[in-house]
Amino acid sequence: MRILSGIQPSGALHLGNYFGMMRPAIELQEQGEAYYFIANYHSMTSLFDAAERRKNTLDVALDFLACGLDPKKSIFFRQSDVPEVTELSWILTTLTPMSLLEKCHSYKDKIAKGVSPNHGLFAYPVLMAADILIYDSNVVPVGRDQKQHVEVTRDIAVKFNEQYGQTFVIPEPRIRDEVAVVPGTDGQKMSKSYGNTIEIFGDEKALRKKIMSLTMDSRSPQEPKPDAEKNLAIQLLKLVASADVAKDFEARLRAGGLGYGDLKKALFENYWNYFAEARTKRAELAANLDYVHNVLAEGAGKARTLAQSVLKRAKLASGLD
Repeated sequence: MRILSGIQPSGALHLGNYFGMMRPAIELQEQGEAYYFIANYHSMTSLFDAAERRKNTLDVALDFLACGLDPKKSIFFRQSDVPEVTELSWILTTLTPMSLLEKCHSYKDKIAKGVSPNHGLFAYPVLMAADILIYDSNVVPVGRDQKQHVEVTRDIAVKFNEQYGQTFVIPEPRIRDEVAVVPGTDGQKMSKSYGNTIEIFGDEKALRKKIMSLTMDSRSPQEPKPDAEKNLAIQLLKLVASADVAKDFEARLRAGGLGYGDLKKALFENYWNYFAEARTKRAELAANLDYVHNVLAEGAGKARTLAQSVLKRAKLASGLD
């Protein structure tokens, strides 16, 4: 089994990134041949500051390695260090129906949120398809919001195979339903573009303030909350606390008598403790950047060897040899 996943360096990584992509990816590195990349080409659709892109790319590498990615068990690299992916993207573009891209809800959602449209944003699913197909990926761990992009990849691969003969492996999405969508501080899906994130790493005081500022309803502490499972703090607590602790706080909120301030304090403490070991490891990595750069360079070399082989196969099939 070959696993493929990528993450954009478009800002500080947050709980949605961790539970939706990073943790599932780290778990999967024990189960197959894992290819994980920092999607800096993709970040160009929304981030237009070169220095910030460089900084964010390094931060993603530090964050992922600190959280448990093992370069001995997986291949970790920068997307732009494998330029073959952009060549394959063009080849796939020529077989991708406009109607297929027009149906993609991610593009429509971003436009509705005020993101300035560009061709890269519209064609994002084709580059994502190239990312997946160029490594003969079988399994693609994604959040529920990205499932459609994997389906688009499958459609494009089937169309290419029908047109030019069997060339690409048809990938399968893998979604962990219990954490497929992590809520942000406003209750919407946690996303950097919505400005509602809780970062994995960051200043303790600022993060405490952010969690203590979570919006709750106007019911008094004494009032029972029969809908406690819908409470935003409870939903987040279930991610970072033990099942027993989360269950206890949910029961107390449901029964009445638990103040929202106390609930938010418990959420912060459990969240801060959850990433304590990773914070220590990240500091060690930040003090040894040569190691981090070597990991990315070695990963890119291995990834590019496979990418060149698959691209050659696609060019041969389509008459570009």
